[in-house]
Amino acid sequence: MNTKIKIHLADDHQVLIDGLLAVLNNHPDYEVVGYSLNGENLVQRVARNDAHILIMDINMPEKDGIQVLREFNEKGFTCKVIVLSSYDDPKLIQEVIKLGASGYLTKQCAGDHILDAINSVVLGQQYFSDVVKEKIFQLFTVNNTATNEQNTEEIIASITDRELEILNYICEEMSGKEISEQLKISPNTVETHRKNLMKKINVKTTVGLVMFATKHHLVKVE
Repeated sequence: MNTKIKIHLADDHQVLIDGLLAVLNNHPDYEVVGYSLNGENLVQRVARNDAHILIMDINMPEKDGIQVLREFNEKGFTCKVIVLSSYDDPKLIQEVIKLGASGYLTKQCAGDHILDAINSVVLGQQYFSDVVKEKIFQLFTVNNTATNEQNTEEIIASITDRELEILNYICEEMSGKEISEQLKISPNTVETHRKNLMKKINVKTTVGLVMFATKHHLVKVE
């Protein structure tokens, strides 16, 4: 990378901040431009320091992570958010994804995943640790128990060849821009197909698309 990726940290535990600083300050491509111990300070600081990525806890004083994400959306902040939390409740995970978070890790596995998460988010991809993926899958399964096999067959039959092609690329973690270049179509067309797929399959996130494709063997295996 020619330009360092600017990162802001937010957690109400100084020891966790110090641990992340120790890891990230030794990386040649990253620059930690600040940290916050509460949500109110976080919003003010990110507005000033032009961070590319925010690594944030959910449980913080003054403003929690959900409130921060909502305020980011209202104010049009463009930094990518990776949630780093002790909580792995699937409904909470679903909520932060709906609010625009690009990644979610549990603190127990942060050391193993944090660099991979940052690298993925920089490339425009989402990143979830294995535990979080399992929780999302559980939620996805529960949300779709009412869908019988006949309905599933109807859904699969309604997916066009182009949508299936794009779904496979999504499962390969390709970004919308990469898919558009691969298929020689516009990014807007890719996004339209993605939204149509989510509507047909009745899921709210890209992870839901991947889970459906995997469960029903729609993904090509090389």
